[in-house]
Amino acid sequence: YSQTEEQPGEDGVRFSFDYEGIPRMPQVSCHITYTTQKTKEIILANIHRSPMYSGKITGIGPRYCPSIEDKIKRFADKERHQIFLEPEGLHTQEVYVNGVSSSLPFDVQFDVIHSIIGLENAEIMRPAYAIEYDYVISGQIDASLEVKTVEGLFLAGQINGTSGYEEAAGQGLMAGINAANKVQGKPPLILKRSEAYIGVMIDDLVTKGLTEPYRMFTSRAEHRLLLRQDNADLRLRRYGYELGLIDAERYAKLQHKENVLALETARLHTVFKQFGGKGFSLAQLMCRPENSYASMLAQYPDSLIDYNADINLQIELCMKYAGYIDRQNKEVSKLAHVENILIGDRFDFLQVQGLRLEARQKLNEIKPQNLGQASRISGVSPADISVLMVALMRSKEYSSTTEPA
Repeated sequence: YSQTEEQPGEDGVRFSFDYEGIPRMPQVSCHITYTTQKTKEIILANIHRSPMYSGKITGIGPRYCPSIEDKIKRFADKERHQIFLEPEGLHTQEVYVNGVSSSLPFDVQFDVIHSIIGLENAEIMRPAYAIEYDYVISGQIDASLEVKTVEGLFLAGQINGTSGYEEAAGQGLMAGINAANKVQGKPPLILKRSEAYIGVMIDDLVTKGLTEPYRMFTSRAEHRLLLRQDNADLRLRRYGYELGLIDAERYAKLQHKENVLALETARLHTVFKQFGGKGFSLAQLMCRPENSYASMLAQYPDSLIDYNADINLQIELCMKYAGYIDRQNKEVSKLAHVENILIGDRFDFLQVQGLRLEARQKLNEIKPQNLGQASRISGVSPADISVLMVALMRSKEYSSTTEPA
């Protein structure tokens, strides 16, 4: 790794909220390296042997995960491309080379890998390969992931048009929950877009027509300030308890956390301290960028309580971002009425500032009649809809079905 750049992981961030008694495992760094001019020459000389370019595979690949041959062809002006070297585990010498997905023959892959800085003597354990798969289209499954025409059949993963491990895992969880609920005669669990990224993803899958493999990005969620990794338990653990997936002890911890947050965030608005000759509430002081719960705990030990790192952080975030969080909660209600906002025939989507290029092109091509239709077009994200709604309100090329004639 002497020729590569070390990329250590984030320290202190856990996948689980229940880590008491679980020792922290040794952390292994990833590394960054780059392709070379030789890499480019090898790929261009053999591009005709790639099924993606010879016509053997005609499917559209993930937009944001191009193969190495795609990168070389589409970005011909680039002298090099970034590659991540990711160790496969603590007890193996295998390293996943992230950034060189390929459908080229093995002999070409062999030369490509050896042309990358730091991999000149690497051994290939398993070559890369490309797959082409069928999927159900939007409208064939409902929000529970049950097939509309085959009762009791639930689908998850690539068959629904997605690409990626986390995407498949999220669908598998929901399909399993809803299959179990159906057998027990219970209603399905449908997560809202404002509750979880899983809710955003499934809503997109069942309402938008997919023309390419779907990947989940934070940009697809219009309420992403509400969908933070630090409040996942506050958003979803109650569902887990109701479904029997969370035991009583863990649920009691959640209730304690909820009670502390409600009481403490309210109390901090009523406790005042002198600062710079003026009186400020602890809530106001905590909103200052230079202050944190830890620093204020050290400064005002008689007025703050040291709960634990998790609860302390939640109190701090609730204070610092209260205005933004309240604003997004209001948007949750406002965006529910998009179906009633009609778009005029002469509205020019290409002139809307703030829309991504992909969104402008899709909207201009399809020309939806209302904001609800626009929101279900593949390639148009919820964030784009928010921008479009503001633009419509400022123009005269819209009307609302709720307004009197």
